[in-house]
Amino acid sequence: MAERDPSGASKGIVVWRSQVSAFQSCCGTLAGTPARADGCPPPPRPITRLGGHVSTRDNGATSRRRRWQVALLPFATVGLVAAGLVVTQTGAQAATWPTAKSTTTVTSTQSISGTRDFGLVRYKAGGAMGDGGQSESQKPIFELADGATIKNVIIGSPAADGIHCKGSCTLINVWWEDVGEDAATFKGGSSANYTVDGGGARSASDKVFQHNGGGKLTIKNFDVSNFGKLYRSCGNCSTQYKRTVVIQNVTVTAPGKVLAGINTNYGDTATFSGITIYGDSSRKISICDRYTGNSSGAEPVKTGSGPDGTYCKYTSSNIVYR
Repeated sequence: MAERDPSGASKGIVVWRSQVSAFQSCCGTLAGTPARADGCPPPPRPITRLGGHVSTRDNGATSRRRRWQVALLPFATVGLVAAGLVVTQTGAQAATWPTAKSTTTVTSTQSISGTRDFGLVRYKAGGAMGDGGQSESQKPIFELADGATIKNVIIGSPAADGIHCKGSCTLINVWWEDVGEDAATFKGGSSANYTVDGGGARSASDKVFQHNGGGKLTIKNFDVSNFGKLYRSCGNCSTQYKRTVVIQNVTVTAPGKVLAGINTNYGDTATFSGITIYGDSSRKISICDRYTGNSSGAEPVKTGSGPDGTYCKYTSSNIVYR
């Protein structure tokens, strides 16, 4: 993320932004239009460093056009937010959390089938649904039928037991402001497919995603901060399955404990790519923990951590620390 420099970096950014605007107005969008049109101003030189100072210095080993293309790889690497210009980096970035359009309090679980777009309305639990603590008797705010999709919704506090998926489901751009018992629980059968795409979760004292059923869960383009476990394959459910989780392009902000916990004795696998971790210079957050699960309700036994190529699948190149 951009560092602020009161001694002049901000001023340099403003100048650079005005140069970008001038070039855009003449030549179209930045991404995909690196070449100048007649009469256009020259493209601004790329900001090569943002921090102690802003540099737009030439690099004699690289052509001007190439520098322009690299600097704008793609235009998504530059985000404009209301507070000012934020220059981001390629790869996973800490998310900009949305502002709720309104707030709705529900006193019973909302059943969802098909596709529902909530337009960034905040939903929170009321009545006897639960206080958002760790009691397992809490009710979900949303219960999704097999094949349902929910999108653009904010789960506020208290969140009770979040979202339950009875079968395959898709959660798009869902934001948990203060995770309750769990953010979402996946309860489908062995062939179920679940997808969490976009959104984020914070303040999860225990788990974010609980996988009690079977099948495969994909978590991508997600932001998590201040959490216990991002994902846990149930270690002691009465009915056990082989479970698969794929975690990709996820931004993690410490404090946190574990990204994924899996049961090797049931053949679980966890695959990681594009993980960016902020604020964990001592690398206390475990990427993948391995357990021996059971169906008796006993506490599962932890057997190891880290990549092993069979169950916990990643290399050091898949994890970036900032």
